[in-house]
Amino acid sequence: MADTKPKIVRSETQARQATTPHVTRYVLGIGLPLAILAFIVVALFF
Repeated sequence: MADTKPKIVRSETQARQATTPHVTRYVLGIGLPLAILAFIVVALFF
């Protein structure tokens, strides 16, 4: 039984319906050093 429906082909942006702003790299770049600093402070003073 062959599938008679047409195949829908879309680009990544069309399928996603949005753009990716690349904010994650800034969140990770700032958050990771702050988390490490927080662990160091806790380890030294508590």
